[in-house]
Amino acid sequence: MQNRRTTNYNRADLTRLLDPASVAVIGASTRAGSFGERVLYNLRHYGGRFYPVNARYQTIGDMKCYANVRDLPEVVDCAVITAAREAVEEIVLDCVKMGVGGVIIFASGYSETGKEERIAEQQRLAAIAQESGIRIVGPNCIGVVNATLDSRITFMDITPIPKPTAHAVGVISQSGALGMALAQGVVRGLSVSHVLTSGNSCDVDMADYVNYLVEDPTCASIACVFEGMSTPERLLMAAENAWKADKPLVIFKMATGEQGAQAAMSHTGSLAGSHETYRAAFRKVGAVVVDDYEALMETAAFFAKAPAPKARGAAVVAASGGAAIMAADRAEQQGVPMPQPSDEARVILESRIPEFGSSRNPCDVTAQVLSDPASLGICAGALLNDPQYGVLVSPMTYGSVASAKRPLVYNDLAIQHGKMACVAWQTEWQDGPGVIEANQCERVALFRSMNACFSALAAWHWRDDKRKAGEQIVPPTPAATVAKAKQLIGAATGATVTEREAKEILALYDVPVVGERLTQSADEAVAAAATLGFPVVMKVESPDLPHKTEAGVIRLNLRSAEEVRAAYAAVMANAAKVSPPPRLNGVLVQPMVPQGVELVIGARNDPLFGPLIVVGLGGVLIEVLKDSAMSPAPVTPHEAMGMLRSLKGIKLLEGFRGMEAVNLGKLSDIVSRVSRFAADHRDLVAELDINPLICAGDRITAVDALIVPLRG
Repeated sequence: MQNRRTTNYNRADLTRLLDPASVAVIGASTRAGSFGERVLYNLRHYGGRFYPVNARYQTIGDMKCYANVRDLPEVVDCAVITAAREAVEEIVLDCVKMGVGGVIIFASGYSETGKEERIAEQQRLAAIAQESGIRIVGPNCIGVVNATLDSRITFMDITPIPKPTAHAVGVISQSGALGMALAQGVVRGLSVSHVLTSGNSCDVDMADYVNYLVEDPTCASIACVFEGMSTPERLLMAAENAWKADKPLVIFKMATGEQGAQAAMSHTGSLAGSHETYRAAFRKVGAVVVDDYEALMETAAFFAKAPAPKARGAAVVAASGGAAIMAADRAEQQGVPMPQPSDEARVILESRIPEFGSSRNPCDVTAQVLSDPASLGICAGALLNDPQYGVLVSPMTYGSVASAKRPLVYNDLAIQHGKMACVAWQTEWQDGPGVIEANQCERVALFRSMNACFSALAAWHWRDDKRKAGEQIVPPTPAATVAKAKQLIGAATGATVTEREAKEILALYDVPVVGERLTQSADEAVAAAATLGFPVVMKVESPDLPHKTEAGVIRLNLRSAEEVRAAYAAVMANAAKVSPPPRLNGVLVQPMVPQGVELVIGARNDPLFGPLIVVGLGGVLIEVLKDSAMSPAPVTPHEAMGMLRSLKGIKLLEGFRGMEAVNLGKLSDIVSRVSRFAADHRDLVAELDINPLICAGDRITAVDALIVPLRG
C-alpha cells in the first residue's frame, strides 16, 4: 500500500538524502559481490565522506569500520542499508535517533509480494518516515546516483557517469534497472546529472523526485520512467512545477494494458491507471509523453538543448533521396510543416545541388556530397538562414569518419542562427562515427528513429503553443446554477437521470439542447408534434432504459400525425417487452434536428484523476475509430479548441467537401461548459454522455444526454 500524502517534498527536504556531504554504508562487507561490498566499491570516487558500518569488522581495507551508526564520528546525511529485510526496521529507527537525513533501502520482499504481513512491514517504514521526518528511498530499490558528487549509491555495476554538462538530463525511474540502463547513454555522449530510482516508494516517490530536480540547477530536462502510483495528482503537481520553472519533463508510461498493470502491481506495489487518462493528465500540465522507451532519453536530451522554436517549419537536408522521403512522411504524420525554401535559399541550393538531386524541401544533395563535402554545410546554412525554418533535420544514412564531422558543422550553424539541428540516425551502426559528436553538441540532438525525431518536434511546437497561450482560468459557475443542478441530480430516482432531466440540467450550463414535450398518449404526441413542427422524433422516457436504441423505443423522422400515432403504439409495445418491466414516464416528442457533424461530449469520474472530459466523433465512430480527445476537467475554451483540433476527423468540422464548417469557437465554449459541469459535480456524477451533439455552422444542438449519478 502506498503513501496517501497530498503534498510533495521539495529540494530542501531531500538535499541531505540526494546531495549528501556524508554517507554511511550499513552492512558494509568484504564479501565479493555482496551489496555492502558493491556500494563501497562504487563510492570510491565519491566527493564526500563515507563510512562503512558493520559490527563484524574493525576495518575494511584501509578504512575504519564502525559497529553501529551511533558510533560514527558525525551525523551522516545519508545511510544506505544493505542488510536483509528482517534487520531493516531496527536500523532505520537507529538512524532516526541519530538524526540521519535519509536512508536508502535495497531489501525486497515487502508490499510487492502481496502478503499482508509484508505490506504491514512497509507501512511501518512509511509511518516512521512521516512521524520522524527522516526520508526513505525504497524498499526494493536499486539506489541513486548524483553525477555532480560522483555519488553512486547503488549495488549495480554501474557505468561511470561524467560530470554533467549544461544540457544534462536527470533520470527518474520506478524501475531501477531501467533507470540505470538509461544512464548508460553517457557512453554515446549523452549527459546525465542524476539517476533516481524509487522502488516501492514507501516514502520518497516519483513526484518527490520530479519536484527535487525541478529546483536542481545541474539538469536541463527530466526523463521519467513511470509505472503508476496511488496518488497521481501529486505527480501532476510536480509536473506543473516543472512547467512553471520551464524545465521540460518527458515521461514514458509503462503498464499501459491490463497485463502490464498487473505486472506493475507485483513489481513495485504501485497502481497503474488507464494509459490514455495518464496521457491526457500529463499533457494538461505540460509534460511530454513518449510512446516508446527507446525515445525517452533522446527526447529529453533534445529538450535539454532546444531553445524556443523561432519558426514552425522543418528543413530536411539529406545525402539520400530515400531518407529524405522518409523524413517527409514522418513530418506529415506528426503534423510538422515542411514549407518550401524561399527564393533566396533556393538560389544557393541550386548552385550546389546537381540536377539529379532536389533543391526542394526535403532537400536531396545526393551522394555527390562525398566529392564536394562543403556543399552539405552550405545548403544547411541556407536553410537555417531561411526564417520559415526553426529546425534542420539531417538523416545520417551511413556511418563514416567523414559523416562524423557533419554534426559539428550543423552545431555551428544552429548556434549562429539561434535554432536547432537534429540528426536522424538511419544506419544500423548504432555507435558509429558521429554519435558521440552529435550528442555532445550544444545545439544538435540525435535520434535513432525518424519518427522519434518528428514526434519530438511536434511536442516542441505543442509546448511552445501552450507557453504562448499563457495561464488561463476557467471561471467559476454561479452558485445558484450549481445548487439548482445539484438539486435536479439528487432528485433522480433511477440508475440514470432521464434524458429530459439530463438536458434540463445541462441547459443550466448554457448547453444548447433540443426542445421537447413529454406526452402520455398518442393524442398528446400528435398535438406536441404539431406544435413543435414536423418531422419529429419519439422516445420512451424511463429512468430504467439508459440505452433506448437497443430497447427499440426510438422512432425518427416522423412526418405526419398518422406516423406519430403508429410510432407511439410501437415504442410503448417494445417498452412493455423489456424485462424486468421499466418505469415509464411517457413518450418524448422532439423536432428532428437537421443533419450535421455528430459529436460526443462525455465525462467520467476517474478514481485516480477525478472528472475527465472526452470529445470525439459521434455514434459508433468514437469506439470504432478511437478518434477522441481527453483532458482532466475543467478545460478552458482554448484547451477545448486544442482537443477538437487533435481529432483525426477535424476536417469534417472545418467543412469537408462542401459541408458547412462548424463554428469551432462556439463548439469549444460548449465543451468547456460541459467540463465545468463535470468538475462542479464530481461528488455527484459518475458519468455523462451527450450523444449526439449535432453541429452545422452556428447550429449546435444536444439531442440526447445521459447522466449517471454516483450511488453509495
